[in-house]
Amino acid sequence: MELRARVSQALKQAMKDKAADRLSTLRLINAAIKDRDIAVRAEGNDDGVGEDDVLAILGKMSKQRTESARAYEEGGRLDLADRERDEIKVIEEFLPRQLSEEEQTEAVDAAIAEIGADSIRDMGKVMALLKGKYTGQMDFGAVGPMVKNRLS
Repeated sequence: MELRARVSQALKQAMKDKAADRLSTLRLINAAIKDRDIAVRAEGNDDGVGEDDVLAILGKMSKQRTESARAYEEGGRLDLADRERDEIKVIEEFLPRQLSEEEQTEAVDAAIAEIGADSIRDMGKVMALLKGKYTGQMDFGAVGPMVKNRLS
């Protein structure tokens, strides 16, 4: 089932269940997707955002909440940190399974071999291939240095 449809279905179910916190998070997800849709349509793409874009939006939302939770913990606001973690759980229901360290290493090695990368100048090509194949499954902020080390 398409991600948008899954989010809409979960939103309707949360309304029926009267799960206020879950409903709030699902509405935020829906709003972010629609906001990106509007931006893409303004650029001339009448189809709106695709699955990869929705995955990227969800990944970004998850990462933002992780950073916020960390900041709240440092500030001693554990109640707000818990709320952010609850939102992360809802968002991650729609994300594919995250790759383990070992799987990420294998994916990086396979991408380098597929492109035939041999210098740091090929890093962009490798990252583009990884983003195309593994959107939402790995943290590209952590994978970037791994690729750089392999190509150095």
